[in-house]
Amino acid sequence: MNRYHISKHQHFYAIGLSYKKADAETRGRFSLNEEQKLALLKDAKAEGIDALLVTSTCNRTEMYGFAQHPFQLIKLLCEHSKGSLEDFEKVAYVHKNRDAIAHMFRVGTGLDSQILGDFEIISQIKQSFVQSREHELGNAFLERLCNSVIQASKRIKNETELSSGATSVAFASVQYILAHVPNISEKNILLFGTGKIGRNTCENLVKHTKNEHITLINRTKDKAEKIAGKFNLIVKDYADLPCEIRKADVLVVATGAQNPTVSKELIFPNKELLILDLSIPKNVDTDVTELPNVRLVHLDHLSQITDETLERRKQYIPQAENIIEEIKTEFTEWLETRRFAPTIKALKKKLKSMKDAEIDFQRKKITGFDEAQAEIISNRIIQKITTHFANHLKDSDASDESIELIQKVFQLENEL
Repeated sequence: MNRYHISKHQHFYAIGLSYKKADAETRGRFSLNEEQKLALLKDAKAEGIDALLVTSTCNRTEMYGFAQHPFQLIKLLCEHSKGSLEDFEKVAYVHKNRDAIAHMFRVGTGLDSQILGDFEIISQIKQSFVQSREHELGNAFLERLCNSVIQASKRIKNETELSSGATSVAFASVQYILAHVPNISEKNILLFGTGKIGRNTCENLVKHTKNEHITLINRTKDKAEKIAGKFNLIVKDYADLPCEIRKADVLVVATGAQNPTVSKELIFPNKELLILDLSIPKNVDTDVTELPNVRLVHLDHLSQITDETLERRKQYIPQAENIIEEIKTEFTEWLETRRFAPTIKALKKKLKSMKDAEIDFQRKKITGFDEAQAEIISNRIIQKITTHFANHLKDSDASDESIELIQKVFQLENEL
């Protein structure tokens, strides 16, 4: 990658782990909350990394960035999460250069999602790039790549039916509830946690269960109240959690806590209770399964649900892949122009220096010399000359030889 003059480091890497090889417990150890992500970016900057994107969702934790060796990125991830290098080596992946670029396209367009066509990851990529840019870790390459992936995602949504039907973790949760809880409209449903997955699950619960007994609890009550107001639901204080759990027939947990927040001590042993844990790390202690009246389902189980919607989506994969290939080709063409960008920049600087010297000479020689007009004309000529050279290099099959010739003729020193 160093031939493209986009980073002082030699290679672009995508490192991380996902639902494909890492179970929920392992993904939980490597998950990063917002505070950890920001600390990681800060340390990366201090260690000389010049471009880095970090994402962490319930299904995956990934880093995209430039480094001399992928261990630089792996080390940062392990230092800022609870994961170890040994765990990483067992289940993780490392993609390099073109493969890393291709991987981001598949992830960002829903082809690599735990539920095919689930596009929630693209908003994470957008948000993560904003954070990278705020820490001066979002260079031109990373910005162009993210924008290209976003463009591919939009086109796939608009031009295919890969995301047709309301299939997501949130929707799968509600489908599971509908299939396993009789008379759901009459049951008490408690939703604990109103982050993104919690909000989406709440919306699906309201839409599909026709239930008027849905209660929301969140550590920050005003966040729950905003959602409750939209759907006319009940909100309780965080302190009421034990009491509300004992009333519930269905408990959905979607918090962002790093440790379990629900254990068997909070549950009545004689009342049937379905618990759906949509959190990474897991927020429901596995000891609840010691109670015979409790059924615990984690999001990994929900993601395995295959129905007609998912089967129908598969037929649109080739169409989505064609869109990705088209936009990826455009990105690659842009990347190729980066090879000769320093040469064009140096050429422009050289021509400007020649122009300045000639204008200075003519100003002294010609009485009433119109310097402003000369500036306008000469700058336009310089722009036309450099554009011609740029187009030649872009279209040339032997651009390396052309670059060398331009540098030799004009005695250029490239500038990054």
